[in-house]
Amino acid sequence: MLWLLRHAEAADGMPDDDRPLTERGALHAEAAGQALARLAVSIDVCLSSPKLRAMQTAQLACEPLGVPVIAEPALAGEPFDVRELTAGLGDVLLVGHDPSFSMTLHDLTGAQARMRKGGLAGVSKGELVVLLRPAELAAIAGVEAKVA
Repeated sequence: MLWLLRHAEAADGMPDDDRPLTERGALHAEAAGQALARLAVSIDVCLSSPKLRAMQTAQLACEPLGVPVIAEPALAGEPFDVRELTAGLGDVLLVGHDPSFSMTLHDLTGAQARMRKGGLAGVSKGELVVLLRPAELAAIAGVEAKVA
């Protein structure tokens, strides 16, 4: 199974690579991890864009899963070869940016979907199995009042 998690909301500013998550973004990232844990999703490895907002999203989301985060420069925002990147890794969570994630989702499944900040997609054998927005992830995690 392949999971794509778009980084959560980040603060404005420069340089772009160093923009941290906002408080709301951190809550969305935590909710994504809690939702995945509640759904008993198994993740073997998490690869993240090295940009601060993506790394923070990945770390917060992976904490309840007990999965370490590995920085992967190919996920920094440009198009990437998802099959090459994930070959032999098992169930993978990728954390990165748009438009590359929405394009990857389309390339893998044919779906015309735009991933929202903090949104999560699950793909299995070329099929879009699930596409969740931050509010839906928060509801699954049981924290919708804090995040909405």
